[in-house]
Parts: sequence; C-alpha cells; structure tokens
Amino acid sequence: MTDEVKRLFRSREDRMVAGVCGGLAEYVNLDPTVVRLLFVAVSILGAAPAMVLAYLAMMIIVPEETMIEVSSGSE
Repeated sequence: MTDEVKRLFRSREDRMVAGVCGGLAEYVNLDPTVVRLLFVAVSILGAAPAMVLAYLAMMIIVPEETMIEVSSGSE
C-alpha cells in the first residue's frame, strides 16, 4: 500500500495563462476544459473579482510542476 500524497501543481503541459486550471483539473481528475468553463461560468454569475483574485493567488502560491513530476506522472 502506498501512502503517496497527492499534490497540487500548476500545469506545464496544459496551460492557457499560468497553468492553474490545467493543474487543478489534473488534481481532481477532470478535463481542463471543464474546469475552465466552470471558472468562466462562476465569474459570469457575479463572482468575477473573487475568481480573479483566487486565480492570481494560485498563480503565486501554487508551485509549477517540475520536469520530474511531469515525467513520473505520465507512466
């Protein structure tokens, strides 16, 4: 039994701006397009300032995935 901890990273492979939605999608096992559409939908429904702040915070706080994680994650 492995006790591997799942970590959140910004995606290097699947990115439009900073890789936040791509990394979040990988973390929750969803298609990145779905995460991006949810982000836009919530923003349109009135939470745009909060979503922009959350995205900017994640850009700063969440580390970018390194080449080691990219190569080991594709096995």
